[in-house]
Amino acid sequence: MTIETVLDVSGLRASYGATPILQGVDLTVKKGEIVALIGRNGVGKTTTMRCLMGQLRTLQGKVLLHGSDIATNSSDARARLGIGYVPQGREVFPRMTVAENLTVGELVGGPKGKKQPELVYDYFPRLAERRHQQAGTMSGGEQQQLAIGRALVGNPALMLLDEPSEGIQPSIVQLICDVLRAISRDLGTTILFVEQNLDTILDLSQRAYVMEKGRVIGHIGADQMSAQSVRERLMI
Repeated sequence: MTIETVLDVSGLRASYGATPILQGVDLTVKKGEIVALIGRNGVGKTTTMRCLMGQLRTLQGKVLLHGSDIATNSSDARARLGIGYVPQGREVFPRMTVAENLTVGELVGGPKGKKQPELVYDYFPRLAERRHQQAGTMSGGEQQQLAIGRALVGNPALMLLDEPSEGIQPSIVQLICDVLRAISRDLGTTILFVEQNLDTILDLSQRAYVMEKGRVIGHIGADQMSAQSVRERLMI
């Protein structure tokens, strides 16, 4: 049985002004997979995510979503095609309530299937308890749950997450990992995430791509995922 390729990236190049950052990124993620993008700080992981979401212009290369090249699409158009994005630092709307933040997710989400705010509350009961609270008054872990929920509510086929464990206490990181696995299992959602935390990488990802100097230089397959192999690639 052939598993559908959701994301196929080849020769991706991007820069900040005159400074080249991505030097030809290649990676593939299939339907329902949870794949990590790892590497030391400053190698281009966040830039890759911003480029995949259309927040940074692609200079060269292809970004195929379900086989169609979206490399020139705007970030709004990519969201409507079914990409959910959780940026580094969460970036929730602090003066809006939890419910209002989720409504924003409904407006920009993918076209297939119903929008699912109640499903978000099922996965994150804490958000249900705080649905009328302003997001800016919540803890970092609660805000991260909200950021993931806001991406999920639009029913995305592909979720991109940048450092989902950053600045969050271990118990909430475990909760988030459990929920992301459940989303992948229950909904068939494909997940690509950037991470530095060794425990989170090992707990969540099925396999990993390794970045160095703006390129993907290696791959850790499912049968090779171990603390030692990841440490060697992260040089920790």
